Amino acid sequence: MSKTIAIIGLGLIGGSMAIALKDFEDCELLGVDVSQPTLRYAVEQGIVHRATDDPRAALEQADLIFLCMHPQGIISFLREHRDHFRPGSMVTDVCGVKGAILRAAECLPPEVSFLGGHPMAGTEFSGIQNAIPDMFRGAHYILTPNGQSSPEHIALMERIARHIGCADVVKTTPERHDAIIAYTSQMMHIIAVAVCDDQSLFEYQGFEGDSFRGCTRVAALDVPLWTQLFTLNGPALCAALEHLEDNLRAYRQAIQSGDRDTLVEKLAWSSARKRKMNRLEQESGAVGRQK
Repeated sequence: MSKTIAIIGLGLIGGSMAIALKDFEDCELLGVDVSQPTLRYAVEQGIVHRATDDPRAALEQADLIFLCMHPQGIISFLREHRDHFRPGSMVTDVCGVKGAILRAAECLPPEVSFLGGHPMAGTEFSGIQNAIPDMFRGAHYILTPNGQSSPEHIALMERIARHIGCADVVKTTPERHDAIIAYTSQMMHIIAVAVCDDQSLFEYQGFEGDSFRGCTRVAALDVPLWTQLFTLNGPALCAALEHLEDNLRAYRQAIQSGDRDTLVEKLAWSSARKRKMNRLEQESGAVGRQK
């Protein structure tokens, strides 16, 4: 029997998810957005089968709902529409923080199943015009099941992850997810913007190497989105930044004091760890377009 999948928020991730879900198990894709130009583009480009700016009408029809807005928008949406989801439907999200989202989802009635999700892929761009058909290929899909998540719906999300090309599905707790993302994604964005805060940025323009470009690529970020991600995951991100500060201080002190033995020891240890990580990454095949 055909299912209706509603994608709420047709930006970069929502648009890429819609494209990736084409031909998934005879499903109809229903796009929802507040922007009329976005809705027209989604229909004209064949990204969704139907589109509407009326979320309540979409929720009454949908079997599966993907919440693809900014995190604060997801939290507000859940509270505003808690009584509008069709009984028996499943709700999931694609947000880069899970603790805050799962706490917000506690407002849903018991006949609605919620399953936190995070396909670990993205780019520094935004908008449906930048949606990528193979955005999720080779990426991890993290799921955070809880008491609201039915086995049937967990199995559905595993099939979706395979269909959109993810390397694997990783089930974990919201707390573990948020600690992972604080370290692997959010801290990297803080490093990138901090480098671009330096007063010498434009004075040295034209002399950047690939290492500088790679480090700062994500600094051209979506400010409202990343402000919400940083603040909603504040404790985990601050813990990661404290460790980073300690490590940076150790390197500075070794260089400042001329302690070559310590510097060699630290560089050798870190470079060996990175080479091991590269090898494990190649063996697993899970790379994706990381945020």
